[in-house]
Amino acid sequence: MTTSTRGTQGLLNGHGPAVLVLEDGRTFRGRAYGAVGETFGEAVFSTGMTGYQETLTDPSYHRQVVVMTAPHVGNTGVNDEDPESGRIWVSGYVVRDPARVSSNWRAQRSLDEELTRQGVIGISGIDTRALTRHLRERGAMRVGIFSGEAIAGEAELLAKVQASPQMKGADLAAEVATTEPYVVPAIGTKRFTVAAVDLGIKAMTPQRMAERGIEVHVLPATATVEDIYAVGPDGVFFSNGPGDPATADHQMTVLRGVLERSTPFFGICFGNQILGRALGFGTYKLKYGHRGINQPVQDRTTGKVEVTAHNHGFAVDAPLDRDSETPYGRARVSHVCLNDDVVEGLECLDTPAFSVQYHPEAAAGPHDAAYLFDRFVSLMEGQRA
Repeated sequence: MTTSTRGTQGLLNGHGPAVLVLEDGRTFRGRAYGAVGETFGEAVFSTGMTGYQETLTDPSYHRQVVVMTAPHVGNTGVNDEDPESGRIWVSGYVVRDPARVSSNWRAQRSLDEELTRQGVIGISGIDTRALTRHLRERGAMRVGIFSGEAIAGEAELLAKVQASPQMKGADLAAEVATTEPYVVPAIGTKRFTVAAVDLGIKAMTPQRMAERGIEVHVLPATATVEDIYAVGPDGVFFSNGPGDPATADHQMTVLRGVLERSTPFFGICFGNQILGRALGFGTYKLKYGHRGINQPVQDRTTGKVEVTAHNHGFAVDAPLDRDSETPYGRARVSHVCLNDDVVEGLECLDTPAFSVQYHPEAAAGPHDAAYLFDRFVSLMEGQRA
């Protein structure tokens, strides 16, 4: 929910005051960054030191105000090659020290210019470390950023924040997904066809599959079982996306239809949560979530520890200490976060299906988890054999 005035310039070119108000009343004052106006969303923090352009354009950040824990942001500017979608999705952006100039040969404009161009309201010059510590202690919460004529008395601003929608119970996937199917062709010789249900897919995900000879048919979030099998898939994929997985009843029903046919399945992030629900597990909202490109995860099938890219505020509630009996056979937790033991992956033992909570396409890095796309290929090879 954003209103803005466009055409303003960067911090050093005269942005005026701005104020950030959390729903518990904590307030931070700084300077406007990007567009000027007011915006609302869920305040979350991202721990990545690089990759801000990929973060901004990740559809999973829809209706969230992202706080960057790295103090200096905007160093490499913005280009037209690295976005993960066709637009910036964050509702607001919070940084401590914006870069004075872009310093990269690929930069085509500054981050401030891009935020302004797309009407994204931000704030700079605040103590993002104090804000992050507050969110870790109190949990992710609603927030508003106000600048220009939107600045009013604190009581009025707080009332606006508290009247804004919450993330729990939000059904957002259809708001960010494609409305029309499209195809990402295989690179080189075509080996497989995959039906990918777009719940907020990042552009690098079908690219990683195409690199492995997969022709990817990207379908809307509203796709039915009939739509999926109309493309003659060797495998089915459910993407990342925003919102509360408890609202994804349609996608859960569709996935159960896929599991009943024993078609190889791979899910990422929101897709992992939907697989969890399809298997009979619950989901829950994390206190402050995992966001950034430096999260340690253990693959329990190999014992290997990966440094991984995350963006999730919800998780699957599944037992870590045993296999579970489900309507589709046995299932187990395949990956776990070493920071807090949150479930980061599921594996079906009697059905060709698995998923992870994090992002193995890892645009902006790291690439420790790229093997998961090969694991999906192996599942399809095994089914074909």
